[in-house]
Amino acid sequence: MTNKAKSHGRYHVQPSLIPKSLIEEKKLLNKVWTAKVLTLYPETFPGVLGHSITGRALKNKIWSLEIINIRNFGVGKHFNVDDTPSGGGPGMVLRADVINDTVAAATNNLDLSNKNWPIIYLTPRGKPLTQTISKELATAEGLVILCGRFEGVDERVIQKWNMQEISIGDFVLSGGEIAAQALIDCTVRHIPTVLGNEESIKSESFNNDLLEYPQYTRPTEWNDQKIPEVLLSGHHKKIREWQNQQAIKITKDRRPDLWKIYEKKL
Repeated sequence: MTNKAKSHGRYHVQPSLIPKSLIEEKKLLNKVWTAKVLTLYPETFPGVLGHSITGRALKNKIWSLEIINIRNFGVGKHFNVDDTPSGGGPGMVLRADVINDTVAAATNNLDLSNKNWPIIYLTPRGKPLTQTISKELATAEGLVILCGRFEGVDERVIQKWNMQEISIGDFVLSGGEIAAQALIDCTVRHIPTVLGNEESIKSESFNNDLLEYPQYTRPTEWNDQKIPEVLLSGHHKKIREWQNQQAIKITKDRRPDLWKIYEKKL
């Protein structure tokens, strides 16, 4: 095993057979939204979160990322983290005692008596992640995110910590790391000053239960197609009306479920 430390945003993860570096209490940055990610693959972070908008915000300390390696809380000389499912079946299940110790270490300096630190388990059986949920999560002090692996996590530890189960779609991934990055990305965008231009997020898909209208830019004519004249008119009221009409049309065609929600509010 190499002892070379790997950089993950503002934190470092160094492979070790001794978990003490991960269970030492870390001081959280004052008033900074923080994501604490529990994973078997710490080297996959920050991943896309270290680039572009989220990466700049991370570098500027608008939000914080802490990675905790589940393997360091494994049992026995081989630091086992999983075992065969009770009752039979394929695959392996993450052990309750291992996950419990990991969550305990991640939360030992947090006040869990309120809703300021939701503990989230990413799983296909969870409730769908929505723009509304990401907005709510952005108002918390931070998140503790458990990245699942194998066939899942022992139900007892999910219940003990009252984990919120969230899914990013009706499909199965090899693990929760990609889902965690998606969850963090869409949540961090709601933190004030991250985007810079707050008007940007107001026009995005799912705001007001409508999908976003089509976007255009130069050149004015490309591939024998021109930008709609109304967008070049400078008439802001007509432009907003066109954008709203297009958003309604696209939502009706592609997401009738969203359209029903929007229609009820008319």
